[in-house]
Amino acid sequence: MRCSHRCCSKRLRVWWRVARSQGKMPDGGWLFPGLDPVDPLTPRQLNRAIRAAAEAAQIDKRVSMHTLRHSFATHLLEQKVDIRVIQVLLGHKKLETTALYAQVATDLLQEVVSPLERLRTE
Repeated sequence: MRCSHRCCSKRLRVWWRVARSQGKMPDGGWLFPGLDPVDPLTPRQLNRAIRAAAEAAQIDKRVSMHTLRHSFATHLLEQKVDIRVIQVLLGHKKLETTALYAQVATDLLQEVVSPLERLRTE
């Protein structure tokens, strides 16, 4: 997931400095190292880690990086985070792309009360 959000970038820079100062990251090392610290984490390694975590959590459904990204966006929507903020966090250029996540945020959609309904109760 590519995030252009400033707080994320700042945290990653801090982690980079701390890891290097503690010798946890060799010169030329990667922020997310693979099995060999001089190599980056591969998509295959990441997918294996995700599958292992899903198995440990006893999740029977197929889980992928996209599932995590989709769940992240859906949970933010359900917490009533503005969809434009979610758009930035996901790195979407078009709001319409982010709006696709609103289709699965059914709990949030059920809570919506029409302004016309509010007029009837007043």
